[in-house]
Amino acid sequence: MGNLVVNNSTLDKYFGVLKNLDIDSKKNLIAKLTKSINSNPKSKLNLNKIYGSWHDSRTADEIIEEIEQSRYNNRDIEEL
Repeated sequence: MGNLVVNNSTLDKYFGVLKNLDIDSKKNLIAKLTKSINSNPKSKLNLNKIYGSWHDSRTADEIIEEIEQSRYNNRDIEEL
């Protein structure tokens, strides 16, 4: 998840709301903000780990032939 970047006027609007909080709420907010600054950044998601490719020693023609041979076709029609 990306970081949210805001300009000073947006920060001033947030501060306008937050300045009316009680002291305990302000301290909790300061602690959470400080913790978010000091925490280790999350490692980026490696997209190579969420998908893969087919690894096989057979050729494409051999795989297709095996699939076709494994098909079962029953043409017997059942009477009602």
